[in-house]
Order: sequence, then structure tokens, then C-alpha cells
Amino acid sequence: MPPKGELVPQVIQDLISMALEGLHLMTWADMGAEMAEKAFLSTGEEKVAGLLLAAGSSTRMGQPKQLLSVGGQTLLRKVLGEALNSDLDKVVLVLGYRAEEIRKRLGRVLEDPRLAVVENSGYKKGISSSIIVGLSTIQESHGHVMILLGDMPFIDSGLVNHLIRRYLDSGSPLGAIKKGTRRSHPVIFSHRLYHELLALKGDQGARDLFRKYSDLACLVEPEGFFDDRDIDTPEDFAGFQTTLCSPDSQGT
Repeated sequence: MPPKGELVPQVIQDLISMALEGLHLMTWADMGAEMAEKAFLSTGEEKVAGLLLAAGSSTRMGQPKQLLSVGGQTLLRKVLGEALNSDLDKVVLVLGYRAEEIRKRLGRVLEDPRLAVVENSGYKKGISSSIIVGLSTIQESHGHVMILLGDMPFIDSGLVNHLIRRYLDSGSPLGAIKKGTRRSHPVIFSHRLYHELLALKGDQGARDLFRKYSDLACLVEPEGFFDDRDIDTPEDFAGFQTTLCSPDSQGT
């Protein structure tokens, strides 16, 4: 036992040692994540990236719908052009089925410095696999991600920009375009939900997150008319072509 004169200093030293040990553990277990979060927020919080999902095999169409002809260009090229004309900081195009053929048909747009093209070799596992592959490309550089579908021909840059503005102003962790009383596409998520997006499985996409956080979602009505149909079958495409030729069409 130390002399009385050394007892208090020894107790203090022990307490300091314990505190430092606890601080060390917190630094690596908890504070490290918090510091990384703060560092990320200082660089990428307001940056929004877009994931354009176009990896599917178009089973119901019977041919790659990415390559359907729309006004002298492919369907995918049209949607991709609108994404690149928007305020998205970066666009990640996720391909899968017949990826090389689709790349060749996209042409010079692939030279756009804001575009990254990634391939999802596991596209048969469903849309969640494409979200994971795309998100992995931007999760450390962008604070928000918008998910766009490559088979929605009426999505345009104005709609994308409108959703970005309203969503960022709301401070919500997730948002989407609203059509009537239902949620539609595109959808957008904060980095606070990246871990849940990366845990998605199957062909459900992110709909479960909107159920889970329905009270936090920012649902945005379009500024004007928005046709949110997608093209899955030959009948869908025929209907789209009819609309395209109509004088009342919203334009493409």
C-alpha cells in the first residue's frame, strides 16, 4: 500500500488512466464514425448523384427496352440525356443485360465527364442489386442519391431539378415525386439511409423504406402535368408511341 501522501495522487492517476482508456475506445468505436460523418458532411452533404437503373433483361418486352427507338434515339439515351441536363452532380448508369451492346448504342454521351457507367453482373437478383452496385460508386462522395428508372420516357431535367430543390429544402431523409395520391418516381435519399439501401434484397427496390419512414418522406407534386408510365410490354410501347404522336403530348 502506498504511503498516505501518495494515495490521492495514485487514485487520480488511476482515474485519468481509466478515462484515457475509455476515450481511446470511444475514439475508435464511436467517435471515429462521428468524425468521419462530420468530415463527409463538410464536403459532400449537398451534392446529389443520380443512379439510372437500366440493367434488367426486359423479359416481358421480348427485346432490350433500353434500345427501343424513341424519336430517333434509344429510350435509354433519351432518359440519360435528361439526367445529364439536370442539376445532378454526377450520374451513374447501371447496366447489366447485354451491357456491351447498349454501351455501343449510347455513343458519344459516354464521354460526358459527369457520367460513370458500371455493370451489375448480378442483375438477375433484382433491382436491389443494381441500387447497391450504383450506390457503392458514390456513397463516399455524395450526400444524396436520386434513383431514376431507364424505362420511364417522360422523366425530364425540369422534373429532376424540381425534386432536388424541394427535397433539399425540406431536410427530409427521403423524398419522391407524387402523382395524385400515390408515390411515383424518381425517388431520392439522404446518406443517412445509405446503409439501409445497401441492405436491400430482391426486386422490391426501396419501397419498404417509404413504408418504414412514411411520416418523414417529402412527396413532391410536379409543377405541371407528368406522365409517369413506364414501358414494360409491347402494348406499353405502342401506347407510348401513340401519346408521342398526339398533339396534346407533353413533349419528349
